[in-house]
Amino acid sequence: MLQTLLYIIIKSFKLDKTLYLEKKYFSDTAIYFASIIILITSLISIIPNTYFLEYMGNIIGSIDPPRLISVVFSGFFTWLIKSSYLYIVGGLLFPSKLTKKNFKKTLIVVGYAHATFILNSFVIDVNLLFIVVISYIWYSATLIVGINILYQFNNLLKSTLIVMGPIIILIIFTLVQLTSMPTGTFS
Repeated sequence: MLQTLLYIIIKSFKLDKTLYLEKKYFSDTAIYFASIIILITSLISIIPNTYFLEYMGNIIGSIDPPRLISVVFSGFFTWLIKSSYLYIVGGLLFPSKLTKKNFKKTLIVVGYAHATFILNSFVIDVNLLFIVVISYIWYSATLIVGINILYQFNNLLKSTLIVMGPIIILIIFTLVQLTSMPTGTFS
């Protein structure tokens, strides 16, 4: 079991398409492997969060860290929300002719993609917080590959737009808000 889990994590890191093509990685036990990866990465997220809260605490004052149960719950909740979004948008709204809709497989793909967040365990100082950005970019690339294979899009642009859609909308919204801010001095 541990060997299979490590194999899944390594294949996820390598952006290996065969991880999403082999049926044995989508068997009945695959949801448990995905759950274990979500649990591990949720616990690892405590490390960079601690350094980030420490850094922000120096700027705005003391900030209490979240409780362990809320970190784990939010990890699983985020997994469910992200999988639901990808299933609705990728599987129901914009499917290809070959798309087979399966929410369980979407959960598994998103869970496997979270393996890249293991990199966050290397954030041992405030100066290494950039690793969080690198792991998120890697996570997005892994998810794009997985969704492209799962929904049989055969088009990385479509997969990229579906996976990165919420981030793109947030960036556009932020830019619109920043450009509409009044400039000048207050009297």
